[in-house]
Amino acid sequence: MTVLLEIRWHGRAGQGVKTAAYLLAEAAMDTGKYIQAFPEYGAERSGAPIAAFTRIGDEPIRIHYGIRTPDVVVVVDESLIGAMDVTSGLKENGILLVNSNQSPEIYRQKLPSFHGKIATVDATQIALDCIGRPIPNIPIMGALIRASGIVSLEDLEPRLRHKFSAKFSEQVVEGNVKALKRGYEEVKIL
Repeated sequence: MTVLLEIRWHGRAGQGVKTAAYLLAEAAMDTGKYIQAFPEYGAERSGAPIAAFTRIGDEPIRIHYGIRTPDVVVVVDESLIGAMDVTSGLKENGILLVNSNQSPEIYRQKLPSFHGKIATVDATQIALDCIGRPIPNIPIMGALIRASGIVSLEDLEPRLRHKFSAKFSEQVVEGNVKALKRGYEEVKIL
């Protein structure tokens, strides 16, 4: 049986959503998986809602369209929950991960028809603490790998270091590694 895991990311331009989708895919590729990752833009301006998609499989991926029935939905900007149906098509036993300082129980009450796993992490605060900027993509990736087991922290950290060291200072790289680990440790899962 072919295993194909589909992840849909919702966020706003400037939050690192595209980077997270690609970085997760690349870490999975490093473990021998087949991957696909791509963004979907509306108006390309900072703060505009965007979606990104990640597919991870055991066999070559021959489809290329937006993910309609994801196994996982990652909401990088909590305000999008009221603005659009971010859970549209989310599989009944799927995972909903929200960047929020609220508990997963709050989202269980808001989404009573969803029976899958709900996880929350205050990725924005972690990013502020670790890199001094409200870019929540790396801490929410740490939370995602803990909630889902898609790849391990040990698989993702070297890919993060490699990708970020090409364009950022050692201090920024280390701050992001710390943010990744904190997201992994601080996620609340229901």
